Amino acid sequence: MFRLRLLLLAVLLLPGIARSETPMNYAVLIITRDRLEVATPCDIGIYLQDQLVARLYQGQATSFNLPAGNLSIRMGMLGGLGCIPAFEQIRGEHIELKAGEVRKYRIALGNNGLYLIKVPSVE
Repeated sequence: MFRLRLLLLAVLLLPGIARSETPMNYAVLIITRDRLEVATPCDIGIYLQDQLVARLYQGQATSFNLPAGNLSIRMGMLGGLGCIPAFEQIRGEHIELKAGEVRKYRIALGNNGLYLIKVPSVE
């Protein structure tokens, strides 16, 4: 269902991308959950601006087209198959997205909970 929404969004954006006079005023945020970084059966909820926008299972990734500017990201463990959520993370991270930028992060788990690690871009 989520992939269908992304596909529909991409189709809607194509006419705007085709016109060269239209400035790009959005950024792309990609978040991945590698199997080894967070070895728990729990789903991980991604909250943008305190709204649950994605649920990641092991080995999954999600991406968002977002307006440029400041963004609040928070993550929490959600229930899933064989999982009792341990906590909901209150502490979040703030990043600033620039227009036309593509940022990729992967989720990691440390002593203070879930956090994002920036993946260097290959250009």
